[in-house]
Amino acid sequence: MNVIVDQFMQYMRLELNYSAHTVAAYGRDLCQFVDFLSGENSRPVDLLAVDSTDVRTWLAHLSHDGDCARTMRRKVQAVRSLYKYLMRTGMVAENPAADLELARTAQRLPTFVREKNLAAWLAVKVDEQDVTAVRDRLMVMMLYETGMRRAELISLLDRNVDTAKGEMRVRGKRDKDRIIPFGTELATWIERYRHLRDKAGQRADTLFTRHDGRPLYPSLVYRVVHSALASAGGTDKMSPHVLRHSFATAMLSDGAGLDSVKELLGHESIATTQIYTHVTLSDIKNNYKLAHPRALKKGG
Repeated sequence: MNVIVDQFMQYMRLELNYSAHTVAAYGRDLCQFVDFLSGENSRPVDLLAVDSTDVRTWLAHLSHDGDCARTMRRKVQAVRSLYKYLMRTGMVAENPAADLELARTAQRLPTFVREKNLAAWLAVKVDEQDVTAVRDRLMVMMLYETGMRRAELISLLDRNVDTAKGEMRVRGKRDKDRIIPFGTELATWIERYRHLRDKAGQRADTLFTRHDGRPLYPSLVYRVVHSALASAGGTDKMSPHVLRHSFATAMLSDGAGLDSVKELLGHESIATTQIYTHVTLSDIKNNYKLAHPRALKKGG
């Protein structure tokens, strides 16, 4: 790996507290940029001498290779971020990717599960004496009723969940904490799971554990949620993030304020949360077209 790229990745990890996933993604894109500049002869690359022509030539190469606009925008963002860092440290005077304009990509609306589908799935009884069954049910309930991310669920500390107050302290991206309230039904399931977990000798620092007391891992959570959503039906995507989308969509549809949903989700910017308003508006339009007599008429 290029020394400058390596320094930048350390800066993202240690100073900006970016997630390992984000750091790795930036690293892959920047390594691809360096490899392109290096050419077939693998000549040494001086990133401090790169100009806008180099970046534009790389983009033309990516386009020729079939990269879509969304992918190209992501890769340009990685290069921009690198040179923002180099400008901040005084290593370069200008950002060669600053003025590049790329075609806008179509905004993809989040996939979500309708409340009635999840309600039907949650109505199905589980063995309330089976610690694994109760844990899995609680995981799905918590993701849907709090909007937390999968990583936040996995790392959620037992001591940070207060069923008496109906509050939990969640550590989100960049190690930022936020308080998420929850209702009595979820509190009841948490206490039920805690009792079974402790009785089975599975207690650890985290709320959720495996049978040997170790924390969960991402693919385990994915499998549990995928199975639940497959049973619930109504969506072509069945990942934990779909439950986060479903939480936000349900909150806004039922009248919650955008600022409140932003805080509950742990978004940095209100613009990130606003995409869910497009989802609810789209739903309203569809309902209108299906239900209103004038909408059914030609030209209506």
